Amino acid sequence: MTTATHEPRTQASSTGSDFAELHRRINAAGLLRRRRGYYALRLGAVATAYVAGWTLFVLVGASWWTLAVAAFLAVVFAQVALVAHDLAHRQVFRTNAPSARAGLLAGNLGIGMSYGYWMAKHTRHHANPNHDDLDPDVGPGVLVWSREAARGRGFLTAYQAWFFLPLLTLLGVSLKRDSIRAVRAGAVKRRRLEGGLLAAHFVLYLSAIFTVLSPMQALAFVVVHQALFGIYLGLTFAPNHKGMPHPDGTEDFLRKQVLTSRNVRGGLLVDAALGGLNHQIEHHLFPAMPTPNLRRAQPIVQAYCAEIGVPYEVAGLVDSYAQAFRHLHDVGAELR
Repeated sequence: MTTATHEPRTQASSTGSDFAELHRRINAAGLLRRRRGYYALRLGAVATAYVAGWTLFVLVGASWWTLAVAAFLAVVFAQVALVAHDLAHRQVFRTNAPSARAGLLAGNLGIGMSYGYWMAKHTRHHANPNHDDLDPDVGPGVLVWSREAARGRGFLTAYQAWFFLPLLTLLGVSLKRDSIRAVRAGAVKRRRLEGGLLAAHFVLYLSAIFTVLSPMQALAFVVVHQALFGIYLGLTFAPNHKGMPHPDGTEDFLRKQVLTSRNVRGGLLVDAALGGLNHQIEHHLFPAMPTPNLRRAQPIVQAYCAEIGVPYEVAGLVDSYAQAFRHLHDVGAELR
């Protein structure tokens, strides 16, 4: 793990000045420009993998080898989710209309997750990362991320670090449940369209599985597919903020984003596996920056943070997970 060696400052010397200067440097480097060629290739590759996965599912047919196809499709579904994430941040298209259309196809129809629900939830996370009351990703739920929220809880919270991975198997199903609830409650703008696309996904998904496979094979396929999808998705987001400081409300924008985020060290394979979210600090500072530009922005941001005395957290992939597990374990310490 590496950090800047300077003492952190909780306020900028003048409001917004530190981020404004960083923005100037990033913009001068051309890193906020669209990468149309990259996204044409990436969206094409993910769409091809999606079609290939379901084609392979039909070709394998009623065989227990279909569980290998389920594992492959879990990876593909996670990659579709990462594409939907980039669409929501307008990294692919400059305006909202084409971003929303593509996001609805990828999210609602492609993987059965409401694009509108997830975008609203993720927007709140970006506005107040790691804030106990305002960030929905760390709010008290089955897992608890602060000692204050852990008080009065029971056995599950006391040993939650051990339950973390098993609980991730339910993440995909949980997102689908929350998507349906959001649509039914009218918490999304395009309620009928989102509901119709979700219904189409579930009908097509279950019809294909129960038509091609025997009942036992179909059940096993759904369990393996959704469980591995949830684990992949959870492990994509877990290294980024878990175990990092919680804001106290005095930070300016730059410090609020940098101090609560952690980058994950790695090469292009890590970039592909995590959808660029291993450059979490740069992503939070510049959410609309195209994914391939995040790696190029990283040395500029890290050098600038060292210049103004803001700690910049970087960890290896395994260490980042270890930090998240240790934090979960420490939160439940008083209950043990």
